[in-house]
Amino acid sequence: MEKIEEQFANLNIVRRSSGTKEPTYLLGIDTSKTAQAEKGSLVAVLCSNGSIRIYDKERLNILREFSGYPGLLNGVKFANSCDSVYSSCTDGTVKCWDARVASEKPVQLFKGYPSNIFISFDINCNNHVICAGTEKVDDDALLVFWDARINSQDLSSTKDPLGAYSETHSDDITQVCFHPSNPNMVVSGSTDGLVNVFDISVDNEEDALVTTCNSVSSVSYIGWSGKDYKQIYCMTHDEGFCWWDLNHLDTDEPITRLNIQDVREVIHMKEGTLDYLIGGLYHEKMDKLFVVGGTNTGIIHLMSCTTSGLTHVTSLPGGHAATVRSFCWNLQDDSLLTGGEDAQLLLWKPGAIEKTFTKKDSMKVASSVYQRVRVHSNDSYKRRKKQ
Repeated sequence: MEKIEEQFANLNIVRRSSGTKEPTYLLGIDTSKTAQAEKGSLVAVLCSNGSIRIYDKERLNILREFSGYPGLLNGVKFANSCDSVYSSCTDGTVKCWDARVASEKPVQLFKGYPSNIFISFDINCNNHVICAGTEKVDDDALLVFWDARINSQDLSSTKDPLGAYSETHSDDITQVCFHPSNPNMVVSGSTDGLVNVFDISVDNEEDALVTTCNSVSSVSYIGWSGKDYKQIYCMTHDEGFCWWDLNHLDTDEPITRLNIQDVREVIHMKEGTLDYLIGGLYHEKMDKLFVVGGTNTGIIHLMSCTTSGLTHVTSLPGGHAATVRSFCWNLQDDSLLTGGEDAQLLLWKPGAIEKTFTKKDSMKVASSVYQRVRVHSNDSYKRRKKQ
């Protein structure tokens, strides 16, 4: 643990993004996974105005911006072998752009069924399948699937669904996350509190459902962890944390490793408080799961996760001036990207010295944007929808 504590505590800010005309919350971050030179890599950021900005990772300057107009984009994800960037959209599509080219039109458009409003999605590890989750309409909350492969014989850039799962969630599907190395395994989370694991190589939905875990609260974040990624975990909109071990599905052992209704009430900080959870981080080299949280003043907290509970490891102060909403950890160079409600994108590296010297003040965004994005309370997701 000392090594990881040292590693994270040693993170310093290398670069801050330049300001923009329209300050927006930075809600999601992903980095390109192509094997090109690190300094040439791209960062895609989901913004609260419903657009995606592409940044140069080393300089953190904006290269281009993609819009889902007339819909709002939800989620951001690079393909696993090229610089294609994907996002689901409230207009009933999943859009794909070439992140290297400025263009108003997506290079591929994945159309859903009538009345679909997509609020979550992911693409599997071999880039063959996309899955997106919908808001509940009437009695339906769907997981919709598409073949993401580009067929040279098919000249159309618009694709219809392969099919959908409709029986396993009863409310908005807020999270979809494919397994990091098994292209057939996917986990979904919903405001109904359920976290479902599927094997999509099986023909029908009922048989594809591997297991259902209950978080008893609206799911805000899900991820895979453990050796061979045989564990799943989730966070909830009221700052709860659950962790399950799928290795025990066929044994008498309980699959629940940890269940905390409100992390804020049980975590003991060395200094300060914990106001919210941001997400999780599985450190492959250490075979260790970490939970990332923060304060309303922009301090980032890192907690280690064991079956006996969460333990505060270290804090990263002095970066953001408001709530941190997103992060992306790079295991190759141990760098960290963070984005927040102060409209700043920060690049942290171990032992680094900041190359820019002007610390920006808080740029809290106007209330119209604030109403569209996550407020940290147990009914926040429902309240946001009704507005």
